[in-house]
Amino acid sequence: MKTYLALGDSYTIGEQVLLTETFAYQMVNLLRNKNIEIAAPEIIAKTGWTTDELNLAISQQTFLKSYDFVSLLIGVNNQYRGRSVEEFKIEFEVLLKQAILFAGNKTTNVYVLSIPDWGKTPFAKDRDIGKIGIEIDAYNIACEETTLQHNCIFIDIPTAKEADANNVEMFASDGLHPSGKEYAKWAKLLSKKINDFHFS
Repeated sequence: MKTYLALGDSYTIGEQVLLTETFAYQMVNLLRNKNIEIAAPEIIAKTGWTTDELNLAISQQTFLKSYDFVSLLIGVNNQYRGRSVEEFKIEFEVLLKQAILFAGNKTTNVYVLSIPDWGKTPFAKDRDIGKIGIEIDAYNIACEETTLQHNCIFIDIPTAKEADANNVEMFASDGLHPSGKEYAKWAKLLSKKINDFHFS
């Protein structure tokens, strides 16, 4: 039986959607549909968490000795609170190294998802969406560089790109967080990467 640990914030816990609609649960179901035996995901995530808050939560949890797959999606709240990219990169690397340990030091078992650009959501219509986009891009560059330096897998999720930005079906009722339909896209990308590296 394969095991999967999902680390993150509101995007991982699935703010305002059913647990079964989160990308973690949908990904597990996609693998199960391919006759891969995998347990329900273990999720360590909370709405509003920054990198340091996720790290603190990890230190207070008990985990399995190792996991077959680990996903990490964190950083949007650092940006939202106006923290620097330099600080994020340092704290993100700490989390990535921890994720690698959780994966039994197998770097290709660690999957980092890009940070969604929340400036391209209905929620942000009265915000400085240009500034948000520039800052999220800088965070994602740091995120991708660090991920690749440690030989882990980076997945650029297409959240709220122009095609979906005005599609209410892709958002939860708050107009900020993804809907189950949007999470299905992430789950498909993640399951494909896992299949490519481990089951193809």
